[in-house]
Amino acid sequence: DVKRLYRSRNEKIFTGVCGGLGEYVNLDPTLVRLIFVLIVVFTAFVPGIISYLILWAIVPQNPYQ
Repeated sequence: DVKRLYRSRNEKIFTGVCGGLGEYVNLDPTLVRLIFVLIVVFTAFVPGIISYLILWAIVPQNPYQ
């Protein structure tokens, strides 16, 4: 059985990207959000925001929730 990355329907605040990443790596989605915010702050915002938008565009929403 192949594990796939999906955007979360249950653990979402904005688009479900961080919630889906948390479910995929078995971490608390809040921790993933905190790590993502730190990455965005320490990379001068633009690369982090662009990577989030790219993930939002290419990662499908979970059809099973």
